Amino acid sequence: MKKKQKNEDKIHIKTTRRTRKLKLSSGAFILPSFLGVMAFFILPFLVVVVYSLVDSPITNNFVLFENYKYTMGNSAFKTAVVNTFTFSVAAVPLAVVLSLLLAIVLDTKLPFRSQFRTFFLSPMMVPVASIVLIWQVLFHYNGAVNEVLMALGGRKIDWIKSDYALIVVVILFLWKNLGYNMIMFMAALASIPRDILEVARLESATPLQTFFYIKIRYLSSTLLFVTIMSLISSFKIFREVYLLTGDHPYDSIYTLQHFMNNKFKSLDYPTLSSAAILMSLVMIVIIGILFVTENRFGKDVEG
Repeated sequence: MKKKQKNEDKIHIKTTRRTRKLKLSSGAFILPSFLGVMAFFILPFLVVVVYSLVDSPITNNFVLFENYKYTMGNSAFKTAVVNTFTFSVAAVPLAVVLSLLLAIVLDTKLPFRSQFRTFFLSPMMVPVASIVLIWQVLFHYNGAVNEVLMALGGRKIDWIKSDYALIVVVILFLWKNLGYNMIMFMAALASIPRDILEVARLESATPLQTFFYIKIRYLSSTLLFVTIMSLISSFKIFREVYLLTGDHPYDSIYTLQHFMNNKFKSLDYPTLSSAAILMSLVMIVIIGILFVTENRFGKDVEG
């Protein structure tokens, strides 16, 4: 009995040592990434939170929520919020629905399918500056689109400096993002069990019934991912708009990023920080709602 107990103790000690070594080695591998995340993401975010609660980074007088009250009462901020919300509501659903339709079409035995995929993916390989140059050529007052309109008997439109500017930016956003979203959906469609689709076909299910009752449920996690990525991309459209129009574009495309960029140039860090925190909170709420919706919708598929 004593010998058996000693053997068990030795095995326990060896197992404990092995587990400790495994934890130490795992920690050593994770440590560089953890330090990188701390240095470049978490700490800067905490600095932004602190800046949003003080009157100035120099004096550091604690003012609590005064910066938030000032920011929410700022007319430029209100305009930027409305424009950003309008753009996201218009662009994100279109980016998701159109890319899903393209994926469904290309998932069939379509002639020249690989060429179509290449065509829709090509915008991802084009530099942003080149994209902006193309859009300037197309939508300039004396550009190609207006030439076509004139040939059809219409009149010229100053696309970038009118209420149509939002449409131009939405088209630019779709052209840039449809290809990536389409590939995500095509990969998800390819992973749907073929035996389930075959059973649905044998049961005389229509293509619409197969799509809404089978495919869309298996696509729920991909739909969530594509929607979140499209939403994030819609908040990053500032780069293209800035290259198109500069610091102060037409009112309809003045976004939150323009507001924060201008505050950064004027060194108004408290207002900039409070605006960034407010935008982050809104993003967290929206993404949380999307996760809850996806969990409820895709529960029966996971089960």
